[in-house]
Amino acid sequence: MTGVDAPAVHSYGPHPDQFLELSLPAGSGPAPVVVVLHGGFWRARYGVELARPLAADLAGRGWAAVAVEYRRVGDGGGWPTTLQDVAAALDALPDLPGGERLDLTDVTVVGHSAGGHLAAWAAGRGRLPDGAPGAGPRVPVGAAVLQAGVLDLTAAVDDDLGSGATVAFLGGGPADVPGRYAAADPVRLLPTGAAVLCVHGAADTTVPPVQSERYAAAARAAGDDVAVTVVPDDHMAVIDPAGAAWRHVLDWLAGRRTARAGRTTLEP
Repeated sequence: MTGVDAPAVHSYGPHPDQFLELSLPAGSGPAPVVVVLHGGFWRARYGVELARPLAADLAGRGWAAVAVEYRRVGDGGGWPTTLQDVAAALDALPDLPGGERLDLTDVTVVGHSAGGHLAAWAAGRGRLPDGAPGAGPRVPVGAAVLQAGVLDLTAAVDDDLGSGATVAFLGGGPADVPGRYAAADPVRLLPTGAAVLCVHGAADTTVPPVQSERYAAAARAAGDDVAVTVVPDDHMAVIDPAGAAWRHVLDWLAGRRTARAGRTTLEP
């Protein structure tokens, strides 16, 4: 790992929570981009501090890392603003100062828990109909790492994950606001065309591993490339920068980076 400067903070909207933190790696050329989306069941009491350790680790390993804050339930978030913020943050990347350092041809999104939902949703934005929150992505997502993600929202309601978190996020259950679930549920936005890694702790009682398993099965059936890794960890251990789960993510990202570099070299 190499040292990096403190992240640069950029606003992508007028609300205090509409900002991102860009950490650039050492060097001068374009770097592959990883966007980190924190979790917390979309609730305002959890913030970007959960994403910062992973973003710092990625920047030290040669990625341009973007930690995103967004409006959450309890402070202006929920439907549709949380989704609109994630979309706006991604679509702001080409206009950032220092944007020439960002290789936006193959952006990866990494998200934990509710951030895993947002990462999977961001990967599927291209399937949204005109007028839906986040439709018409300016910056496509090439890969997604979903860490203990909430990836099937109807099942999350049925299992009451987060004590009503999904209902609070979308303003009702699937029968109450079906259009919102159609536009926000990652399992309904397949295939995405993105390469996906799901990482889940076998001991996770906050978001059970079946969430990753259901999403992966549906994505594969739709033709997407999805890998699932189950580790002997709990819900929070998968975002420990010193943990085995994160090392597996780093290996997967490095493998994609190497393969992409090889393809580029072979192109005429």
